Order: sequence, then structure tokens, then C-alpha cells
Amino acid sequence: MNNSMSICLLAVWVFSGFLAVGTPVHAESVLVFLTAEDCGKCHEREIREIDSRGGAHKTAVGCLDCHLEHPPRGEQAVPACSMCHKAAENNHFALEECLGCHPVHQPMDIDFSRAGRVYPACASCHPHQSRQLEEYPSSHSLLDCKECHRKHGEFLKCGECHEPHIPEMVYEDCLGCHQPHMPLKVAYDGFVPSRFCSGCHAVEFADLERNTTKHRDLLCVYCHKDQHKRIPQCVTCHRLPHAQLFHENFPVCNNCHGGPHTLQK
Repeated sequence: MNNSMSICLLAVWVFSGFLAVGTPVHAESVLVFLTAEDCGKCHEREIREIDSRGGAHKTAVGCLDCHLEHPPRGEQAVPACSMCHKAAENNHFALEECLGCHPVHQPMDIDFSRAGRVYPACASCHPHQSRQLEEYPSSHSLLDCKECHRKHGEFLKCGECHEPHIPEMVYEDCLGCHQPHMPLKVAYDGFVPSRFCSGCHAVEFADLERNTTKHRDLLCVYCHKDQHKRIPQCVTCHRLPHAQLFHENFPVCNNCHGGPHTLQK
């Protein structure tokens, strides 16, 4: 009998002895005998999940790297996520209830349906959005992330919760002024159509529509530049159209000219 055959028979004898006396079988012993193909004989569904959507759980580790024991001989069949994902490496890994969002064998198919409040977990990976919600309070700041993000990487569009300013507005139009995580900080470029403003400022829009001066031809955002509620002074565009003494005696332009939306010559 050659040496290799003797070693093989000895290993089988030792393993059989463990089973006979009831000694827990740990990775040091079973790894000699088992492969992932053996796991698939009983765990077909898990193998399919890993194979299709396992991510790093498929490419970086194998079944026996995580499952160091197996019942009935071992009590630690399912390892803690912290065995590999160290809190010191990423704040996200310090959170509890990992399985509330991450299915073990498809870890990036993040499912919020079994989770409680997910904001702390989301904030640990998306600090920019978290800061916006905190620094610019709105009703959105009171919502848990999963109320808008029903699935990870997906989101509700504004019109699914909010009425648009005017019926023909679409989601991309909303984003021209409102950012989802700080919706009340209304900022925009110089090309927003004035009819979008009319949904909230109907009187001013109607006044401009009836106006016969050059103000009628200007976009609302031409005067109210860059940010909502920014109101320019007449001198911003018109400087001092009258003599200095005249302006000293009549300092309020609107008393004569009727205001920017109902401007009179």
C-alpha cells in the first residue's frame, strides 16, 4: 500500500471516529471532504441564487468559507455578517439587522419590505442626500427613505405623490426647480417657462399676460434669478431713470408705475 492511499484511509478513519463519538465537526475536518457541489445536492435554491445574483458572495467566497459548521454536529451554521464585514472598515457594517435589507445569497438585491426604519442604513452609504434632508428641512425630511425608494436604486416620481403646478408638467420639469432631498430650496436656471410659475403665482402671471410693456416678454426667472423669492430692485435693471432730485422726492417706483407685473408707462 503506497503512502497516499494510507493517508486517505487514515483521514476517513479519523472522520468516522468523530461521528461515532459525537464530537462537533468543524471546518478543519469537513473541508477535507466537502465541496460546493456537495452543498448543491441539498441546497439547490441557494446555489441558484448565489449563481445568478451572488455578487462577491459568489466570486470572493465559497459556501465553506461562510458556513464553517453544519447541523446537527455544529451550532454555527449561519455566520454573523461581521465575520467578513468589519465595522472598522465601513460605518454601514456597524448597523444591526443586516438581513432586514440584504438577502444572504443575493446581497445586492436589497429588499426593504422586511426592514423597519431604513434611514440610518441609507445615510451611512448616502451621506450627501442625508445632509440635504437635515440642512433643508421639509416634509420629505420626516419620511423614511423606503417611502419614496420602494426598492434600492429606484424612486417614486414627484407626480406619484404631488400634484404638478400645471397639468402638462413631467418629472424632469419638476427637477428643474426642486431637488428631492431639499425640495423647498427652489433653485433653477434661466430657462424655466413662466407658465410653470403660474401654478402657484396665478395672479402675477395673469397680470403679466395682460401687460403691454416689455416686462410681459421676460421670463419670470429673468427677474427672479437663480432662486425662488429673490426679488430684484427696479434699479437693478433701470438704474436711475429720472433726475436724482425726482427720486429723492418719489423713492417708491411702484407708487407711480403700478408694480412690476402691472407696470404702467
